[in-house]
Amino acid sequence: MKNEELKQNLTSGNQWLRLLYMVLFAILLEIAGIVMLAVVVLQFLFSIITGGANDNLRRLGDQIASYIYQTLQFLIYNTEEKPFPFSEWPESDVEDLSGYESAEEVEAEVVPEHGKEEEEVIELGSEETAETEKGGGKE
Repeated sequence: MKNEELKQNLTSGNQWLRLLYMVLFAILLEIAGIVMLAVVVLQFLFSIITGGANDNLRRLGDQIASYIYQTLQFLIYNTEEKPFPFSEWPESDVEDLSGYESAEEVEAEVVPEHGKEEEEVIELGSEETAETEKGGGKE
């Protein structure tokens, strides 16, 4: 790189303005991380209390994750598009969250393998499936 190019880059107002935006978005990224941690904790508490996940918290978590991604893309120069508040708040890609499994929807049973008492096999599925496999055909 020649000295002229370096001098031009150092005196470019666009580079210094981008630095200011980068500092702002680094601060917003830290705040978003704290909010995401709060969403995680609230979702866990909600799940313990009600037995299922809260769809509004799922949607908010998805939006915050998208915002964090957009912010990181800007900070590492993968895009020139500035994230929120200079553009729209990211919408959740997932409108219907019923396809997600929550912890309550997965039933697991630990069953010892035949002939091996130290090892355990996790059987996923309903109790009927586990009972059928125990009594009927797997050896």
